[in-house]
Amino acid sequence: MMATKSTLLLNARQSDALDQAAALLRQGGLVAFPTDTVYGLGALVWNAASVARIYQAKARPPEKAIPVLLAGLAQLDLLGVEATPLLATLAERFWPGPLTLVARCAAHVPEIVTAGTLTVAVRMPAHAAALRLFDLVGQPLATTSANLSGHANPLTAQDVMAQLGGRIEAVVDGGACPGGVPSTVLDLSVSPPRILRPGPVTAHDLRLMGGDLAFVEG
Repeated sequence: MMATKSTLLLNARQSDALDQAAALLRQGGLVAFPTDTVYGLGALVWNAASVARIYQAKARPPEKAIPVLLAGLAQLDLLGVEATPLLATLAERFWPGPLTLVARCAAHVPEIVTAGTLTVAVRMPAHAAALRLFDLVGQPLATTSANLSGHANPLTAQDVMAQLGGRIEAVVDGGACPGGVPSTVLDLSVSPPRILRPGPVTAHDLRLMGGDLAFVEG
């Protein structure tokens, strides 16, 4: 576990900022970074101790699982998530973008990530800095909003520093998040799928997928 006394503020426009962020993540640190929705707080998905620190830094209830952000569909294999025809169709239509899909995963995904559910919430964000960071790290990141649990969603690096400064290793400042609203969450592990959290991808957007997608709202 890394000891945190101060939080680095890294300017995403500087050439080495994402390299520094990736190095901190590989060392077990926690790094906040911009996405297309809100700022996320990430740790290596396979480092259970680092994921545990996300809960501590945010004062997050332990029964709430941690979503996983991906560089693309190919990384689903690492989590043991099957790219079913429905998941693949939704990902092709809405990724990269603000739709999180909950799917069954392999037992080797750390329990602290899944909260013991054997499901994982996955998304590919539409943000160049985030995707570049994933490429540099070389694996998915367990990521949730970079705020204290129950507090306002962070839309800027300054929002993150105000809530988590001194609790995490670094914040990548990539400017204000363009979306500002957390992603829609659609649970594909149940039949029919269920919208667990409304968001930018609306029920109307999902209905436009056609008759192959029947789902429950809320």
